[in-house]
Amino acid sequence: MKKTAFLLTILLLFASVLSACGGNKTDGEKAANGGTGKPEKGGTLIFGRGADAVSLDPINVTDGESIRVTYNIFETLFEYDADLNIKPRLATSYETSEDGLTWTIHLRKGVKFHDGTDFNADAVVFNFERWMDPNNPYHDGDFTYYTFLYGGFKGDENHKIVHVKALDDYTVEIRLKEKIAPFLSYLAIPMFGISSPEAIKKYDDKYGEHPVGTGPFKFESWDRNDKIVLTKNENYYEEGKPYLDQLIFRVIPDNSARLSALKSGDIDIMDGLNPDDKNAVESDQNLDFVKRPSFNISYLAFNTEKAPFNDVKVRQAINMAINKQGIIDAFFNGLAEPAKNPLPPVLWGYNDGIPGYSYDPEKAKQLLAEAGYPDGFKTELWAMSNPRPYLPQPLKVAEAIQADLKKVGIEAEIKTFEWATYLDKVKNGEHPMALFGWTGVLADPDNFLYPNLSKTNTKKPANNIAFYKSDELTGLLEKARVTIDQKERIELYQKAQEIVFRDAPWVLLAHTAPPLAKAKYVKGFVAHPMNDSFTEVYLEK
Repeated sequence: MKKTAFLLTILLLFASVLSACGGNKTDGEKAANGGTGKPEKGGTLIFGRGADAVSLDPINVTDGESIRVTYNIFETLFEYDADLNIKPRLATSYETSEDGLTWTIHLRKGVKFHDGTDFNADAVVFNFERWMDPNNPYHDGDFTYYTFLYGGFKGDENHKIVHVKALDDYTVEIRLKEKIAPFLSYLAIPMFGISSPEAIKKYDDKYGEHPVGTGPFKFESWDRNDKIVLTKNENYYEEGKPYLDQLIFRVIPDNSARLSALKSGDIDIMDGLNPDDKNAVESDQNLDFVKRPSFNISYLAFNTEKAPFNDVKVRQAINMAINKQGIIDAFFNGLAEPAKNPLPPVLWGYNDGIPGYSYDPEKAKQLLAEAGYPDGFKTELWAMSNPRPYLPQPLKVAEAIQADLKKVGIEAEIKTFEWATYLDKVKNGEHPMALFGWTGVLADPDNFLYPNLSKTNTKKPANNIAFYKSDELTGLLEKARVTIDQKERIELYQKAQEIVFRDAPWVLLAHTAPPLAKAKYVKGFVAHPMNDSFTEVYLEK
């Protein structure tokens, strides 16, 4: 058994996005995040955010608000650091067979779940069986992330895992049916946080309200749409950490109200800062402005199962009708760039040769006429009510899009819902058009393209909320997943982006550098491109 060359290649690729995704911090950013001496222990940190979590069971988590919490309760076998390098977490090392199908993973010893039970190989196997086996009593059939990474569940024709078994107390063997190029990355995704088997048995279908992991913080309470309280894991295996006694995630839906709470000391850190408030934060001697590295995409999804959005000319027309640069100039304050691909520019495989759709209302009218809508049509434009990292002011963006569409004869009524309801409705295809977005959870093009645009992910509740079903695109994405040669993978992904440009299932809006603000006494916080850890955060008061 040995690590094969292709795995080393994959690991090295994560470093290729280092400088663009936060590896080169300015002196100002380092000063803002670092303390003046030894970290101070104790205290409560309150994180202000725009919406509540949906669930705290990792397998039911696909949204950023839930991940923000679960990432501090649970740990995965591997993880990404702030520079998007992958490293062991609950694992310590691994080997692969010559054929790339058998993975032997060695586990960290001396780790306890928050309920005092042991983390070991049996716990890992239990979690995998729960994830993949529909006949497992604790399985959740809505674990869509598993199905689109591993080709379905156990027993399905395309399921890619042959077995997961414990070789001894701290060694697990995973046998694959076929090579999976980003497999190590899959094991670092927050949805595959390792749960306590005993807690799952105890709480069963209520486990999402009583999560138990191995992370630096343990769950204490959840007041829906108000706050989630986590407390320090006193038995955490990293000696002396975390520094905080308590971590609270508090919901304050309005961005301006959240900033007021930060200024008054009611909260200590916040996301969803209005881009227009950037200068005010930077000029406040008590606050720090923090920019999260850009690793996302915001878009307007067409429901291609509904007329007239099943017509590519209509979709292309709307792409040309929307003034993306004008929207970015008005609502992002220099913290975004126009998107022309579903991949962020920092990610390998990005196709810079694609021209994107230019703002051209007259051409949009022509295409609408060719599609049989010379006078336009009436429809609905859906928008979430709360800010998202990829879309800090969704309602204002929706209003700008509404105005642009009116210029070409399309009357779009804006409809909005709170976050959990919005997610449920769009994933079940109730929308005609909906604002949405994606923040990467692994540094691989597969993570942006396959979940959101493959036809295999159109089963409701779907991640592909355009319900876009392209055999050509899906075939390329499937091939890229099992292709080890990096040059060939890049070619496949670049061709895939050409198809997305041609078929226009989305209006690609922007890649943002999501802004945060924090009190100056909050130290040790690093704005991760994907997830926020509070293990090394402390309060210097």
